[in-house]
Amino acid sequence: MPTSTAAVATDRGGRYIKQLCSHFSKKAESVYDESSGHTVFEFGEARMTATDTELRLEVSAADEPLLGRVEYVVADHLERFAARDGLTVEWRRDT
Repeated sequence: MPTSTAAVATDRGGRYIKQLCSHFSKKAESVYDESSGHTVFEFGEARMTATDTELRLEVSAADEPLLGRVEYVVADHLERFAARDGLTVEWRRDT
């Protein structure tokens, strides 16, 4: 199963996890707490972990095209929610 990871520098990781998972829960199974979250989409899944300085994202899917879709959905939403903070997501695909 292909996976990608990203580490986004922010001291608001927990807040973004809550915002992402709450939003995603409208269409996908999503659970979260203060420092982690997990969303299962029809096309893949996302795991999120927050520290004091970073939001770590890990996404996976059954194949490369679906992985690209999960990457896009998670990054697009996070970047829109964090527009004021200027956050960007740069995925690193695991090989």
